[in-house]
Amino acid sequence: MKRVGRTVVLSAVLALAPVVATAGETGAKVGGVVEESAKTGGHAIRDGFLTFGRTIRAFFTGGGRAAQETWHENAVRTRANAREGARRVAGEAKR
Repeated sequence: MKRVGRTVVLSAVLALAPVVATAGETGAKVGGVVEESAKTGGHAIRDGFLTFGRTIRAFFTGGGRAAQETWHENAVRTRANAREGARRVAGEAKR
């Protein structure tokens, strides 16, 4: 259910981005933040699908323990990507 809520929020942000981006310098700043936020959200969705697929593959090729290890490795990678995205968003906000 949380993913559906995130999708709705992301869709709303993307729908409002063109309106905000036309508001001058402040709009440009907000537009940059919205753009980086959307990229971060998109990468999180992509990482989630990749994690799921890799875990399923590991389960069928190596069993439960391999699936658990794969899930953990991908979670670490996803967390790192999310933190990098957060730094980019914060950088845009400070611009």
